Amino acid sequence: MPKRSNEPVFWALFGAGGVVAAFVLPALIVVTGLAAPLGLPSPGVLSYERVSAFAASLPGAAFLFVVISLSLWHGFHRIYHSLHELGVHRGLSVVRVLCYGTALAGTALTAYLLVTAI
Repeated sequence: MPKRSNEPVFWALFGAGGVVAAFVLPALIVVTGLAAPLGLPSPGVLSYERVSAFAASLPGAAFLFVVISLSLWHGFHRIYHSLHELGVHRGLSVVRVLCYGTALAGTALTAYLLVTAI
């Protein structure tokens, strides 16, 4: 009987994080990093009070949680496989625990901070 693997779960998180990293993060960077400082949206649209209220609402917190956590899983899965490609084969379980553990800790921290902000 073949041994079951948990790898499909990590690949699913990697794929979803890749979609977020490819489509959502560039839009967020343009809006919050370029357009807002240049004053392109009307003044006050991206004020601290409005963005803070959005992050403290349930839909805003859910959006931020999805973007942050899936980006973490995508990035650390890529790091894990890059280290594997570079020949880091010894102690592979240690590297796996460090990479995926860091993504899990970041996801838990994100959830905690967003829940306490609501």
